[in-house]
Amino acid sequence: MEQRGPRKFTVEERAELWRRWRDGEPANEIADALSRQRSSIRAVLLGTGGIAPLPRRRRANHLTFDEREEISRALAVGASMRELARQLGRAPSTISREVARNGGPDGYRAANADARAWKQSKRPKACKLKLNDRLCQLVAEKLRDNWSPEQIAGWLARAHPDDPELQVSHETIYRTLFVQTRGALKKELMSHLRSKRMLRRSKKARATPRSKIVDAIPISERPAEVEDRAVPGHWEGDLLCGSKNTRIATLVERFSRFTMLIKLNGRDATTVCRALTKHVKALPEELRKSLTWDRGREMAKHKEFAVATDVKVYFCDPHSPWQRGANENTNGLLRQYFPKGQPIDCTQAELNRVARQLNNRPRKTLDFRTPAETLNEALH
Repeated sequence: MEQRGPRKFTVEERAELWRRWRDGEPANEIADALSRQRSSIRAVLLGTGGIAPLPRRRRANHLTFDEREEISRALAVGASMRELARQLGRAPSTISREVARNGGPDGYRAANADARAWKQSKRPKACKLKLNDRLCQLVAEKLRDNWSPEQIAGWLARAHPDDPELQVSHETIYRTLFVQTRGALKKELMSHLRSKRMLRRSKKARATPRSKIVDAIPISERPAEVEDRAVPGHWEGDLLCGSKNTRIATLVERFSRFTMLIKLNGRDATTVCRALTKHVKALPEELRKSLTWDRGREMAKHKEFAVATDVKVYFCDPHSPWQRGANENTNGLLRQYFPKGQPIDCTQAELNRVARQLNNRPRKTLDFRTPAETLNEALH
């Protein structure tokens, strides 16, 4: 039967999600890396207010999966509980209770018993504000007065130095606000925080603005021959995005408006750099001079791209897409093939066919010659 609804996150995917979130990656980049919808990533983050849950661990004195496998095999050959206890170094009562609660000698299965034990071992611990109504009321009153959690924690320590039950750390206050399942502080109190955000962000995210590209060469340093469209070999690039986390890279040659379309399996800098490098290196050397891009983080590895292709990368000024006019215009033309709101789910061969059709359409800016014709004349 066909599975309906979104696919659940595996344990490994959740661990990767939270690792990337702690490292300061934005939700859309995490979605790309995990091949998920951004809404799915946000749903997981909002469940705990952006605070990574502590990893669960088994207690050292509990039966392990290997021990349960030994029990299952021994029961299959008719071993007694006392024999099993001696083999495993456990008390006979421990073995007998384990077998009795999981189907008896005939129905015991190691995998089922281990899964049941892991499920029942969950013991959610109530937070301090949930257990102390007076403390919770004091914190809520100060939050309504627009005090920060750190100010509240410091004031409580001064006002009640001899009563630890009326003291709480600012981190506990933050966690209780952001993790609403704790059920102590109402969600409306979050509006009194200075940041007004609904998710707890990593300090690394604040320290590394998304728009910053390290060692970016500004467009103002681009040679005059690029600006004048005097010779071929200078390109403009961007991403064309569709729904369901799909996108392609578009490269437009400034002199001829010749277009290349590149399939991408992700939006992260590594994936984009590799895909661009592969296609640009296939070009003749005289067509590999420069590339102008916007300030998107997908080109964070521009230096690696430049070293691999010998193509210098220049970056537009912030919020200035018009500085890549040829690319912006071509992306508009491409919407005839890839409408907004629909996924761009094409193979590279299909993208090549679209690019070939576009490159053989006459353009007014080229005196109604085609980009392919114009580029071919320039090269020969």
